Amino acid sequence: MVKQLSSVEAADRFHSAAIHALRHVRREDPATGVSPAQLSALSVLVFGGPRTLGELAAAEQVRPATMTRIAQALVEDGYATRKRDPDDGRVVRLTATAKGRRVMRQGRERRVANLARLLGRLSADEIAQVHDAAEMVERALAQEL
Repeated sequence: MVKQLSSVEAADRFHSAAIHALRHVRREDPATGVSPAQLSALSVLVFGGPRTLGELAAAEQVRPATMTRIAQALVEDGYATRKRDPDDGRVVRLTATAKGRRVMRQGRERRVANLARLLGRLSADEIAQVHDAAEMVERALAQEL
């Protein structure tokens, strides 16, 4: 007989596992040569597309002044550029450069390889269950967007 779990019990367990997994794979990030705050903001630009400073600050849950410093470093290091919005010249958007996209791709590859090594300790059936669980979580998240 399968034990019935509440969504709260499942969410608690998933939250803990996700936090531990992210902390584990984050060990790969220093190899990028980019600070954690810059890497996080760059991730938004690479995977979410161009953003204004305000949009980026909101996405990263930091104050605009903090994001201004992070964005300036990304631009100075060649990971992002500032571009005027073609429809409204008053608006400036940050866009990831090819260098920024490359750094994120390589960082993601290192993180995924690290996680794959961990999952490699599981059976084929368990790996399939992890895949299925990720798909279900993605489906639940998609309903929020």
